[in-house]
Amino acid sequence: MNTFYKIRLTDLFFGLMLCSGLIVHGQNDSIRKDSLKKDIKVGLVLSGGGAKGFAHIGALKVIEDAGIRIDYIGGTSMGAIVGALYASGYTANQLDSIFKAIDFGALIQDGIPRSAKTFYEKEDAERYVLTLPFKKFKISFPSAISKGQNIYNLLFRLTNHVRDIDDFNKLPIPFFCVATDIETGEQVMLDHGYLPEAIAASGAFPSLFEPVQIGDRLLIDGGVVNNYPLEEVKAMGADVIIGIDVQDRLLNKDELRSATDILLQISNMQTGNSMRDKIKKTDIYIKPDIEAFNVVSFSQGDAIIKNGIIAAELKQDQLDDLARRQNANLRKTPIQKETDTLHIDKIKIEGIKNYTRQYVSGKLKFKAPNTITYKKLNEGLNNLAATNSFKSIKYKMEIDTAGKHILKMNLRENPDNMYLRLGIHYDDLYKSGALINVTKKRFITDNDVASLDLILGDNVRYKMQYYIDRGFGFSFGINSAYNQFTQSLDFDIIQNRPPFEITNPGNINKIDIDYSDLTNQIYFQTLFKQVFSIGVGLEHKRLRISTETFALNNSRTFFEDSDFYSFYSFLKFDSLDDKYFPTKGVFFEGDFHNYFSSSDFNNVFENFSIGKAKIMTSFKLFPKLALTLSTEGGFRIDGSGIGGLDFLLGGYGNHFVNNITPFYGYDYLEISGDSYVKALFNFDYEIVNKNHLSFSGNFSNTADGLFDSNNWIDSPEFTGYALGYGLETFVGPVEIKYTWSPETGNSIWFFNLGFWF
Repeated sequence: MNTFYKIRLTDLFFGLMLCSGLIVHGQNDSIRKDSLKKDIKVGLVLSGGGAKGFAHIGALKVIEDAGIRIDYIGGTSMGAIVGALYASGYTANQLDSIFKAIDFGALIQDGIPRSAKTFYEKEDAERYVLTLPFKKFKISFPSAISKGQNIYNLLFRLTNHVRDIDDFNKLPIPFFCVATDIETGEQVMLDHGYLPEAIAASGAFPSLFEPVQIGDRLLIDGGVVNNYPLEEVKAMGADVIIGIDVQDRLLNKDELRSATDILLQISNMQTGNSMRDKIKKTDIYIKPDIEAFNVVSFSQGDAIIKNGIIAAELKQDQLDDLARRQNANLRKTPIQKETDTLHIDKIKIEGIKNYTRQYVSGKLKFKAPNTITYKKLNEGLNNLAATNSFKSIKYKMEIDTAGKHILKMNLRENPDNMYLRLGIHYDDLYKSGALINVTKKRFITDNDVASLDLILGDNVRYKMQYYIDRGFGFSFGINSAYNQFTQSLDFDIIQNRPPFEITNPGNINKIDIDYSDLTNQIYFQTLFKQVFSIGVGLEHKRLRISTETFALNNSRTFFEDSDFYSFYSFLKFDSLDDKYFPTKGVFFEGDFHNYFSSSDFNNVFENFSIGKAKIMTSFKLFPKLALTLSTEGGFRIDGSGIGGLDFLLGGYGNHFVNNITPFYGYDYLEISGDSYVKALFNFDYEIVNKNHLSFSGNFSNTADGLFDSNNWIDSPEFTGYALGYGLETFVGPVEIKYTWSPETGNSIWFFNLGFWF
């Protein structure tokens, strides 16, 4: 009986095991059949996080290597940028190479190359510390640090191979990104339109980038409302969600140590609360360690990418399992690099009201039909952006019904056309100065600008400019400037030179010269071969040179007090990358004045001419060491009794009036003559970022009638050297120079603070 039951129980046990095996086998068959019937669709969610979004690239490398096919992508902010590029066909390795080659600091700051600016715009950028919109006697502040123009230019190039796709579901991988309507606070899902524009809107971080207008909506960073668009990716049809999260966690009370920490905490609160549920719904959740980085840690891109790889590798088993469950694993084929040129049959410009098409075309410096490089396109766009006349410059390539390639530009004019600008400066000649400027665009007509500088301090000065910019056409300008300073000179330097020629009245060693100049100009100029500025004009100059050191007839002694009238012409070229610390480029400036009339204070006037020219080049010898070489010279024809406009060498600086020229080793105005030649070399070593050590030498022959013989090519009569330190600051360069001359044995210190004006 017991044996019977034992046998029965054993049979029953094996029977149950057999049935169980059949059931399990049946279930596995069912899974395999289901897998064959329905392929697993994988959705990828990429959060925003600024520079921390570099981790997306690292994680994508691991996902890609596992062979997972991504079927849908949704992203926000930096997640939108990485996601859009991946969706348009780039591999993770290609993205790695692209992002590592980008200078995000310059990109974010809208760093417009100096070469892209007109001579007028160069002067503006190198004179003012602060520029504020000014309207109805009220000062406002810019809505953002950057317009995002450089970002847009980059995205245009990187996505140009899919420029004809306006439905993002038709990209190689269906894609969308999230933005925020700044007026309503609503989430805006961008899944169609122009891809670079959509990405730029999703990444328009408040206060860092200007809002992006698409249609009637003004959009900012999608992270404000949805920084991890999981539900939207599910709705596209994803069965499995892979999420890469580079958002900041909420800080605890001990970590909230500054106002910035508190502001970021408030910003992250809404995101943090919603993420709890989203994490649970994410099938494979990848959270890179990004606590050591912030939204602008672009210089640490390699480390951030590496952390993305590490985080994804922690999910390697899940990723490999997912790859096996898909019907077809993916090894992405890198997209082929397109040619470096664009063919443009026609340029279509929309959105301009106060500016002419000629003005825009003149700034672009290319015309259609034409085949241009992307570099040439960016140069033209930079020229246009440098005017600050447009709040945004959006563009795209289209093909019309006739097969013509159209560059369609949509410009949004800057509503601010009046600015208050400020600057400060100190040097050894003009001493202290505070600059207040008011600039008004569209002052009288379209394309014009009026500007007034008032300089208060030890030497009150002003400069007024009015300029009508007609691009390739002849532009018209009016200048008026008043300049003054006082300089102490050795009496024996000047007593035998016109216009002084006064016998020493009492064994005076030093004399204080009061120098003032009022210059008014009317001129026309144009661009020649797109790089040179050439112009002609009419000039009035009132020159006064006097002293109170001694007086004749119990009054101030005047050496010169005349009005001069001249025709003049000029030629300029400037491709230097920096005015104060150049490392590459060429500079040329030349002008010729014919003085045909004067009020003739000293009764010695005759028609005379003065010409001068300077050429300079800079180049790098090593990554941190740059060499600048320059040569210049000037001469006077006739007018031997007129010395007020002679060449006066000495001192250090820029923006000197008339023919005053800096020369190391000598004090201001210490060397004089009606003709001169000068050569200079300067070695500049950037020891650390924005800190410069320099060694300079200059050499000159200066005399009356220098070019009447071959004396000008003799060994230099005057030489001087300088050792200097310079620091680039937001107010301009801070420089100190120790200079000396072998001829005199004297040494002189020069110091300046801020932009020269």
